[in-house]
Amino acid sequence: MTDDLSQYALPGGEPIQPLPKIGLHEHLDGGVRPATVIELGERLGLALPATEPDALADWFHQQCTGGDLVSYLKTFDLTIACMQTAEGLERVAMEYVEDLAADGVVYAEVRWAPEQHLTQGLTPDEAVEAVQRGIDAGIESAASRGHDIRIGQLIDALRQFDNSRQAAEIALRFRDRGVVGFDIAGPEAGYPVSRHREAFDLLAASFLPATVHAGEADGIESIRGAILEGRALRLGHGVRIVEDIVVEQDGGMVTATLGEVAQWVRDREIALEVAPSSNLQTGAWGRSIEEHPFDLLYQLGFRVTVNPDNRLMSRTSITRELAILAEAFDYDLDDLAVFQLNAAAASFLPLEDRDALAELIAEAYA
Repeated sequence: MTDDLSQYALPGGEPIQPLPKIGLHEHLDGGVRPATVIELGERLGLALPATEPDALADWFHQQCTGGDLVSYLKTFDLTIACMQTAEGLERVAMEYVEDLAADGVVYAEVRWAPEQHLTQGLTPDEAVEAVQRGIDAGIESAASRGHDIRIGQLIDALRQFDNSRQAAEIALRFRDRGVVGFDIAGPEAGYPVSRHREAFDLLAASFLPATVHAGEADGIESIRGAILEGRALRLGHGVRIVEDIVVEQDGGMVTATLGEVAQWVRDREIALEVAPSSNLQTGAWGRSIEEHPFDLLYQLGFRVTVNPDNRLMSRTSITRELAILAEAFDYDLDDLAVFQLNAAAASFLPLEDRDALAELIAEAYA
């Protein structure tokens, strides 16, 4: 991460980087350092679009700012190609944790799909073990610098493939060895969660929590499927929930009417894993932060959380995401505390650990 995080502050001048943060929506293969892509890529003989870290970072950002999810996802071909060995997975995971610590993150859940990392002979279990070794090394590295951080893995399945049952079984095998939950990602439109009902039935029967990418590249029916078929406790992005909200203005009076899906998501406090910069890049909603529905959802009482999604592709961090939201909507320290408390409550940790995170946040932001 090359960004100078000390530059980001609230409108009142309070620095954001030192504040403890919680990340619920980050992809491991979207958080690779450009220099690491170059080094691992050259070692594997990959064709690289640039061989200097800043130039490669520029390439990723430019490729991902085309306004559609398919183009955005295409750039992952390169990072995933660099993560096909145990050594590569360990290194990426370790550096990822170090970057989170530099961002002030105290707890994060990182998602990735083991099935995408098997071309050099690794088994899915070996891949998960390699990532966990890297996470543990990153936690040790952060501790040596005086920063306590905790990381949980989310095992991803991909909507466009038919092996979500196997991914769910991997998640269950490692639930006491670093894995805290399950996710399904990939192209949303045309690949409903109902295709993966067997996997979600297995997870529900085993009481392993799930989050589902929904309401990013598809609308309300996708969110409905995530809730009904996926038993989603959180929605990955979820910003298109606004399609089920009617806002009317009569003079100075503004009213909002929620449809049945939006009402359910809000009233059941199903967390929205919002990633504003990524949403703009993929065309999920709006062309500027000011047009993004984050503030509307916040004001209406939805459990919004703030996430980078992919640090490399969006050239961002939680610190930066909080800063641009604060500037756009005039948020103060109390608002930022709410977002972190929302994330603590929505994490897939046991209740006692969630309470401890909330206490840490409350003390720091007070």
